[in-house]
Amino acid sequence: MNDRFGIAESLKNLGIQKENLGVSTGEKWLDSGESYISSISPADGEVIAKVQVASSETYEEVISAAQIAFEKWRLVPAPQRGEIVREIGNALREKKADLGKLVSYEMGKSYQEGLGEVQEMIDICDFAVGLSRQLYGLTMHSERPGHRMYEQWHPLGIVGIISAFNFPVAVWSWNTALAWVCGDVCVWKPSEKAPLSGIACQNIVSKIFKKHDLPEGVSSLIIGDYKVGEMLSHDTRVPLVSATGSTRMGKLVGKAVGERLGRSLLELGGNNAIIITKDADLDMAIRGALFGAVGTAGQRCTSTRRLIIQEEVFDEVAKRLASAYSKLVIGNPLDEKNHVGPVIDQDAVKMYEAAIEKVKAEGGTEVVAGGVLSGEGFESGCYVKPAIYEAENHFEIVQHETFAPILYLIRYKTIGEAIAIQNGVPQGLSSAIMTTNMREAEAFLSVAGSDCGIANVNIGTSGAEIGGAFGGEKETGGGRESGSDAWKAYMRRQTNTINYSTALPLAQGIKFDI
Repeated sequence: MNDRFGIAESLKNLGIQKENLGVSTGEKWLDSGESYISSISPADGEVIAKVQVASSETYEEVISAAQIAFEKWRLVPAPQRGEIVREIGNALREKKADLGKLVSYEMGKSYQEGLGEVQEMIDICDFAVGLSRQLYGLTMHSERPGHRMYEQWHPLGIVGIISAFNFPVAVWSWNTALAWVCGDVCVWKPSEKAPLSGIACQNIVSKIFKKHDLPEGVSSLIIGDYKVGEMLSHDTRVPLVSATGSTRMGKLVGKAVGERLGRSLLELGGNNAIIITKDADLDMAIRGALFGAVGTAGQRCTSTRRLIIQEEVFDEVAKRLASAYSKLVIGNPLDEKNHVGPVIDQDAVKMYEAAIEKVKAEGGTEVVAGGVLSGEGFESGCYVKPAIYEAENHFEIVQHETFAPILYLIRYKTIGEAIAIQNGVPQGLSSAIMTTNMREAEAFLSVAGSDCGIANVNIGTSGAEIGGAFGGEKETGGGRESGSDAWKAYMRRQTNTINYSTALPLAQGIKFDI
């Protein structure tokens, strides 16, 4: 390992060894006796560490511990649960630099983005602390004299969390921070492509739960492949499975959970577009499109995949984008002078290359050429050039999400046509319009406008704040995480009626006298 960025010290501070157990119920780590997987950094191709994967036996031990822990955790008053989450947020503050560095090195996003991801974890902890005193239910007037009605919210139980490599820690925290203050316990299956980030988080939070003399199982970790996800999805003891990843994966999870009438919270693929009108502030539009398209090497679910550009400014936008792309510096994500790091692995490189060949074959026109980088600094083989192609929205490749820095430029004439193009894909996560025209902005946000879960004006598609509910429609899955009232997904609603009279009238005026 080339340690000029101090990654070895950060690993030590986060409790990462050369070989790690991958199943934990808290402070307790379970030896499954199974094989190990390697965490390989896309930055330099080095094996960071090895992690033991779960067995069916250790899975059962985790679920059993979680069931027992729930019996006690749900009885802790919500504001006290919030106080514990506040302490977790403070612990993350102390480890922000180290955890941000690990996220950057293990996943490949820039160090600034790694720090931003940890800050997102801190922010959602702060949000959850306030939420712990605001788990409100409604009161309702009864039609029956001497009766009172109200509703309250109770915790569900075990929340299974399946997270993706591109945000190896933040999405987990969106779920856990809310689930914990709601009184649930959590079982986390992080991506096997970024297992060390999961182990680091477990090391941080388990110390807080132990400090408060809480049982093993409030926070559990299971490293493994898709088989662990299948176990969680089919397990009737897990009332809610929250899954982030591809649409293909989400359909499998949704089907399995639905067949047992459980709940699934799905945050899946995006095919996000920015509409750039002739009335846009083009300086702002170029900046928003640039980060949206190349940030995290195009591996965000909210990455900008399509620019829908009004004909009058199409050539200027294409020219300015090409100029901006020529100034991008690609290299080791821990080096803060670099703008773009690697994609996650060789499979991602192959998908990137296949997408470029596909758009060319379908008639796309090259604006900025792509390609795989090699030579000094690019030995991992995971560094690619951000590419731009003029295309048509109906192209098959444009209709699909490619997790790589490839941007498609599409022409339009009228705002109605632009909105139809924006909506004309199977996914519905994030969208944006760049315009100074109030009528265009309002049309975009109207009931006949963007069909996405997120619709922005004069900011890009990427970079959501935790205060708003995050998620999308159509093949994005319909789930909502993070802010607003997303907490309700982690609880069960109960309607209560109290009769304080001496009579027993029936609803709807029904008479049943004997």
